[in-house]
Amino acid sequence: MTETRENTTVVIVGAGVAGLTLGNFLLRNGIDCIVLEKHPRAYVEQRQRAGTIDTFGVRLFREWGLEEVLAGDPIPHSEGGFYIDGEAMPIDVDDDDNESLYCPQQVLVRNLTDVFLRDGGNLRYEATDVSLDDITGDRPLVRYRDTDGAAKVIDCDFIAGCDGFHGVSRRSIPASALTEYPHEYGYNWLSVLAAVPTNPSGMSIHSLGLAGMIPRGPHASRIYLQCSVDDTPEQWPDERIWSELEARFGTPVSTGEIIDKRIVPLRSVVFDPMSHGKLYLLGDAAHIVPAMSAKGIHLALHDSEVFARAVIRQVKERDSTLLDSYSETCLPHIWNYQAFATWITDTMHNAGHTGYEGEFRKQVARAELQRQFTSDAANKLFSELTAGTN
Repeated sequence: MTETRENTTVVIVGAGVAGLTLGNFLLRNGIDCIVLEKHPRAYVEQRQRAGTIDTFGVRLFREWGLEEVLAGDPIPHSEGGFYIDGEAMPIDVDDDDNESLYCPQQVLVRNLTDVFLRDGGNLRYEATDVSLDDITGDRPLVRYRDTDGAAKVIDCDFIAGCDGFHGVSRRSIPASALTEYPHEYGYNWLSVLAAVPTNPSGMSIHSLGLAGMIPRGPHASRIYLQCSVDDTPEQWPDERIWSELEARFGTPVSTGEIIDKRIVPLRSVVFDPMSHGKLYLLGDAAHIVPAMSAKGIHLALHDSEVFARAVIRQVKERDSTLLDSYSETCLPHIWNYQAFATWITDTMHNAGHTGYEGEFRKQVARAELQRQFTSDAANKLFSELTAGTN
């Protein structure tokens, strides 16, 4: 079959947070790019994923002239707090410096998509059979099939792999060229989307395990319940979910229709380096943080900005310095937030649940948490990391 061939500067594989943020950054700086997404638009904009845009992210969009993508559904992050054995213990975060928003990823993706297309961006949905060729050559090739099954080839200068942990981008790099740093936690989350107002709002520590109830709109909540690694959704009928949530918060909770429930594994992964030839990995294609940390969007946005500035420098000034140091620039920041993610995840889960590593770990974790409420220095660091400004 004859292939249709074309050229661009950057091919972005994946229309999630990293890919669309990068696409908007490049578009606004006159850099040609094409975004390929294997799913239909409706699927991408409707898949339910939790998310937080921290202070770093809010300020990033503002600095790049994209503050409008924050309009609509996001909810200020100041709501809620921590509960320990039913006692509310909100951490006093400096409101003057904290601009974080609760924002489901599909909302941010929808807004980024609207702006990208409105401004003339080239976004192609249902691009199947994507393959990346000659990624170590001067002009790599991206092959795919369009919605009609026609074979397409794009010659480009750079490829941005933004297609997630299971995408084709990282799989296109020889395993011998990457070092994987994985970490498995000894527990999972039951993640529940419910059509109820969020009451109470926050995270709770209890001997039964961690629980969370986070707003996802005026009449929607995302619920998290710590569970065993071998649990299945079938073991959690609706009645058990509401009962456990109320027990762990120690107070009556809003109940109603449960729309979706699934088991979410908690894990951390980092791949080093984050590039190979002309292929650069961004977001979940390069690293995973546990949902407890709420730093997945933060790291995706950070990668996107670092790579966008590098491409802009290369195209406009013929200076490859920032591209050459992409991994070296991103990885220290990633490890800083992996350290935060590991600490907050283990502390919050071990503090209430004695079944994982026993009473000693529980008491150590409780001491760590109490420090956040009694030490201004500890609270300042926690606030900076939560806001993404550290």
